[in-house]
Amino acid sequence: MERVAETDDSGAPLNAKQRAHFEKRLLDERKLAVREVGRLDESLGASATAADGDLTSYPFHMADQGSDTIEQEKNFLLASQTGRLLLHIDEALRRLYRSPETFGRCESCGRVIASERLDALPYARTCAACQKREENATPAVADGPALT
Repeated sequence: MERVAETDDSGAPLNAKQRAHFEKRLLDERKLAVREVGRLDESLGASATAADGDLTSYPFHMADQGSDTIEQEKNFLLASQTGRLLLHIDEALRRLYRSPETFGRCESCGRVIASERLDALPYARTCAACQKREENATPAVADGPALT
């Protein structure tokens, strides 16, 4: 069975140097996410002709039209996912600025989140153990009603 580090070894809250490190990481992640949302927004706003590079809007084949639709759907989903990431980053920055003493503490159990986890996901709200417990308790979202 895989062992998950639940908390930082020290159990102490983050010091000013660590908070500054995570602030920089969050701001860097935010900059990348904003750039990606802008790029995806441009591709979603482009006309069908401009988006696929065709010189005419007349579809030569139904498969071409289907490919264009799939590409637009993929870009929409990526923009949505990146938008949610941006929301998580902004919430983490708010937590860091409003109550720096609680940043890096698990919102479920109150323990200090392991620094390795915060390095990987600086916007993490829960420790690895609570996140795993939450994922195991939450059923997967389905497209329709459950078939039993």
